[in-house]
Amino acid sequence: MKKSIRFSYEAHYSISHEPSGKEKELWLVFHGYGQLAEFFIRKFLPFDSADRVILAPEGTNYGYLKEFQGRVGANWMTKHEREVAIANNHRYLNFLLEQTLENFESLPKIHVLGFSQGAATCTRWASQWKGQIATLVLWAGGFAQDLSLDLGREKFEHTELILAFGDQDELIQEEHKAQQMALVQSLGKSIQVLTFPGGHELDSHLLEKIMNHEI
Repeated sequence: MKKSIRFSYEAHYSISHEPSGKEKELWLVFHGYGQLAEFFIRKFLPFDSADRVILAPEGTNYGYLKEFQGRVGANWMTKHEREVAIANNHRYLNFLLEQTLENFESLPKIHVLGFSQGAATCTRWASQWKGQIATLVLWAGGFAQDLSLDLGREKFEHTELILAFGDQDELIQEEHKAQQMALVQSLGKSIQVLTFPGGHELDSHLLEKIMNHEI
């Protein structure tokens, strides 16, 4: 008989600095498939400041990136036991935010950026989180296709939505972009679609504009 058991689990994350509790904004950034938070967060460190802290959770599933040895990467979920993985992600991320925010004098604005697989993961999580998301950036990815439209419509009513794609991203097809735009329209939201010359990657120039609210 196949059964399951729930137990305490240790998960990892990276943070740009130890929060003082006085920061005005917190950026929660989700890495893509096969990445690790400690390396992913490096793209965001130039934007760390006394007023801004950056938090990068790490997927709890790990595997070798090639064959059976060498570099290891994390991922948020696979098709195997996907519903269990999604629920585990939500518990982990909710607890991480709760612990991070409990010592703030006043709650900072929460901005969320998801890259590639991290984009779908962050939309699932954000749609059920009790707090308010000021900005949701989906980079080289998009809303989870199984996202509850009723939840999303209510949750992202006051959230600024941004889609960012490289114009040479071989992993993002025009069909995917059309599906995302249709989903956003069904949410009754407007969205900014931004492109940059490049592939399946974070572009530092466009990232700077987004992080500094210059878009």
